Amino acid sequence: MKSLLLLVLISVCWADQPSDNYTLDHGRVVHIQEENGPHLLVEAEQDKVFSHRGGNVTLPCKFYRDPTAFGSGTHKIRIKWTKLTSDYLKEVDVFVSMGYHKKSYGSYQGRVFLNGESENDASLVITDLTLEDYGRYKCEVIEGLEDDTTVVALDLQGVVFPYFPRLGRYNLNFHEAQQACLEQDAVVASFDQLYDAWRGGLDWCNAGWLSDGSVQYPITKPREPCGGQNTVPGVRNYGFWDKAKSRYDVFCFTSNFNGRFYYLIHHTKLTYDEAVQACLDDGAQIAKVGQIFAAWKLLGYDRCDAGWLADGSVRYPISRPRKRCSPTEAAVRFVGFPDKKYKLYGVYCFRAYN
Repeated sequence: MKSLLLLVLISVCWADQPSDNYTLDHGRVVHIQEENGPHLLVEAEQDKVFSHRGGNVTLPCKFYRDPTAFGSGTHKIRIKWTKLTSDYLKEVDVFVSMGYHKKSYGSYQGRVFLNGESENDASLVITDLTLEDYGRYKCEVIEGLEDDTTVVALDLQGVVFPYFPRLGRYNLNFHEAQQACLEQDAVVASFDQLYDAWRGGLDWCNAGWLSDGSVQYPITKPREPCGGQNTVPGVRNYGFWDKAKSRYDVFCFTSNFNGRFYYLIHHTKLTYDEAVQACLDDGAQIAKVGQIFAAWKLLGYDRCDAGWLADGSVRYPISRPRKRCSPTEAAVRFVGFPDKKYKLYGVYCFRAYN
């Protein structure tokens, strides 16, 4: 009886030993199969990577396969990268690879390729990053009837700023808001970008469009006109509104630029048309609102001189608060939209690098 019991225990212990279905990667053992379980595992070493406009980035993705299930390579491995959207039912094709066949799509053409550091490396390299590249990407690996996915977020260094046009506040539908940001060297900000800006101290009492079609605004100092004095700080959410008929401001996002932003030293103050021409005469263009915010936030640009910008507004950037120049906070100060023909100011110019 004791011999029989010992035999049973030995059998149970042997059955609990792991199978040989694993793949080694730089000394790491990845167990990928139980009986009738998956034969393919896809994962990312990081779930978020950071970069900036104009930079290059690698979105990490590796796959681990059970060689006993697939044999000696009778199935071709297909790697597909897509970008997720705020509408989870839609994805934007980015890149597909199967053997020697590779294809990139849309604005990614000529800017994306597989890293190919090892046989199981499906990481995607994106070069010359744009503001529109920000977002979440899905890496999918398919072999035979097996497939698996992982998601990586691409975050960009930058700045969120509220914007409204000369017409005044609450005058933009969603599509006009998109165009307004583009004209100021920016894109409509995402909720995550606005949330990060709020955590960084952004306080703005006017609601604005976000990229998912929602309308929200960030409050760090609760007060009566902005949701109530006794409410907690946070990002206030108006919800989703009709993109064609509803009208609000917009929160824009911009990042590093490839050029020089500067205040033009001129012997006289200028009307708007004179300001535009003065920048052209200096081999530059009149600067955009996104460029003054990027220079202020990312480069620490500080100038206590009000100057014209491309949209007809007059602003000046203060990174070192002082008397007569934004005494209480670092900010891009907004003078307004003065009369273009009769009001005289300096001008901020931007010269792009080739």
